[in-house]
Amino acid sequence: MVLRVAIIGSGPAGVYAVEALTRRGDVAVDVFDRSPCPFGLVRYGVAPDHEKIRSISAALGNVLDQSHVRFLGNVDVGSDISLAELRLFYDAVLFASGAATDRRLDVPGEDLLGSFSSTEFVAWYNGHPDAPLDTFTLDARSVAVVGMGNVAVDLGRLLAKTADELRHTDIGDHALSVLERSHVTDIHMIGRRGPVQAKFTTKELRELGEIANADVIVDEAELVLDEASEQLLATRPAAQRNLKVLRDWAAHLPSGRPRRLHLRFWQRPVEVLGATRVTGLRVEETRLDEAGNVVGTGRTATIDAQMVLRAAGYRGVPIAGLPFDDRAGIVPNAAGRVVGDGEPLLGLYVAGWIKRGPTGVIGTNKADARETVASLVEDAQLLPPAPNRDPEDVLRFLTQRDVRVVSWAGWQAIELAESQLGQQRGRARVRISERHELLRAASGAATL
Repeated sequence: MVLRVAIIGSGPAGVYAVEALTRRGDVAVDVFDRSPCPFGLVRYGVAPDHEKIRSISAALGNVLDQSHVRFLGNVDVGSDISLAELRLFYDAVLFASGAATDRRLDVPGEDLLGSFSSTEFVAWYNGHPDAPLDTFTLDARSVAVVGMGNVAVDLGRLLAKTADELRHTDIGDHALSVLERSHVTDIHMIGRRGPVQAKFTTKELRELGEIANADVIVDEAELVLDEASEQLLATRPAAQRNLKVLRDWAAHLPSGRPRRLHLRFWQRPVEVLGATRVTGLRVEETRLDEAGNVVGTGRTATIDAQMVLRAAGYRGVPIAGLPFDDRAGIVPNAAGRVVGDGEPLLGLYVAGWIKRGPTGVIGTNKADARETVASLVEDAQLLPPAPNRDPEDVLRFLTQRDVRVVSWAGWQAIELAESQLGQQRGRARVRISERHELLRAASGAATL
């Protein structure tokens, strides 16, 4: 009997799970995504000027473009169809839905106008169909980016670049026009720890120094290492490379470029200032205690800022029908098997960030997905068969709910429309951002 599996999420974790499953040969896989477009964070998380990383979508597409795999886009599992209803059509359900929200700063003023999460800003400039296109105006002169990971570096780089530096990418017209009118002159990237503990990669860091429009400013005093950081540095070659780049920048005076990227270490936000809108960010100088924890020194300063972007990490959100570890921000699991009350819940699985938390790079999801699929395959003989095994049953169900399912052919029609839009603009491709426009582009394709 063919094993019928539903995978929720078409990002790398979900697609790598498809790849591992289809090697069995006796499986039919439906991949659900609430967006009309596949590839998850590869499309909606990777910055538009990182075209090499985005090119992985071609390899992911080859996995989804198989006869025994169906893409069912524009379907919100939990709203359009519940988990209990899914289990009427599939022998197993695997969630690869990622970590959909950000970690909060938990400081006063965090919810003032002008204070945003990196999730909101990234979704906006990448044209996610759930992101309002008019959220950002970039009227702020000074922006504080809280975080020292690659996402924070992406935000700083995009804010520092000119629209002309991004015009060759597929960034949507809505974001390009706002960046063209941007008033931003200063971007302050703020880390609670020192340069050795920063999470960014050397490649990402160096890209900040390649921006023609911006000076990178580093305070040499904030690069002084305590004994614990010196010991840690000796074990981290990547941190050694990062520190060299930072020290080179600290040794040079700004050249007077229109924009400035300030990299600040040993600072933690303690309050977002303002009455109704952000007017500044109060930070406290930090150090490491004997246990390696960050503690405040009591010395504070105010950073001039009219916008704050928090990029302090991501976390998963609860999934209706599944247990959830609120502290870790993941679905409890053992090797990908969902665990409730200490026992595996047969037929339910997780992969990717919702399984392990927001760690690793895109390739990390491959081994992660294989582990989960190995558990699923091991359980296959124990799984009760779904009551409704006709592949058309789930489509009929969604049609009765008035859900406009986007097929793989529909996605290919969207790709073609984006290429044609790019030709009209003198660019290789232009991202379509609004859901109704994506659905219009998909509607010309053959239906499932």
